[in-house]
Amino acid sequence: MALPPLPESAIILGAEADDWRAAVRLAGLALANSGAAKPGYADEMIRMIDEHGPYVVIAPGLALAHARPGPEVLADGIAVVTLATPVPFGHPHNDPVRVVLGLAIRSMAVHLESIAELANVFNDSTAIHDLAVATTVEEVQKIMGGTA
Repeated sequence: MALPPLPESAIILGAEADDWRAAVRLAGLALANSGAAKPGYADEMIRMIDEHGPYVVIAPGLALAHARPGPEVLADGIAVVTLATPVPFGHPHNDPVRVVLGLAIRSMAVHLESIAELANVFNDSTAIHDLAVATTVEEVQKIMGGTA
């Protein structure tokens, strides 16, 4: 199992977000731009964080925004958003966040496999920093392990 494709349309670099909700909305926008999700998927990701807390902040500076498979997901997809100014999500150890990944997956089995594959990307201790300072789509695609 490989990660879903990461097209240029799913990458937003050096974005400004006023708060974590705005950062997650950017990830939702990138997923919608790539055709992986409907625009309403961002609201689903935000609702998950509102209900369950900042569990999506999976490492220092890194959030993995996602929601359950459902009608807002059109295709398996991943998005990468880097923030010019990090934002707090309310996590006790891993705030503030500078890289927000968006994940849209159509089935629960693939959802879990994709999260495991993402974990492999971030076994490289420099991956979060490298994403945060990336200036080109190609750099991001290389770090994430491939292109569209």
